[in-house]
Amino acid sequence: MFAKAQWFQKRKYGGWGLTPRTWQGWVYVGGFIGAVMIVQKINFGNEQVKNIISALMVGIFVLDILRIITQIKKDELEIQFEAVAERNASWVMVAVLTAGIIYQALISEGKEIDPFLIGALIAGVVVKGLSYFILEKK
Repeated sequence: MFAKAQWFQKRKYGGWGLTPRTWQGWVYVGGFIGAVMIVQKINFGNEQVKNIISALMVGIFVLDILRIITQIKKDELEIQFEAVAERNASWVMVAVLTAGIIYQALISEGKEIDPFLIGALIAGVVVKGLSYFILEKK
């Protein structure tokens, strides 16, 4: 849409997403942040209009970043490293979510367990199962 893939690199050591690698990438990110800040300062007479405009701007930014992520080329070694890192991160997240559910069950005697924690684990199981199913069919 707006940015070019060569302005960014995949984030390796600090989570997911992209990191600007050129001054154009930094201007692009700063420009979007600045534009949202400006919209938040403008008085539209209705707070809801301001929030809708900001949400649309952030949505466009996220879609553009996702487009860029798909365009960044990786060699076979980078693909393997990323797969192992994603697997390890997933296992740690599952362990933390499970510990959170156990903790909530213990302190509330099973009466108050956050459904989002359980939902996250169930969603993970569904995505993993669907991924294996789709990959085996190819």
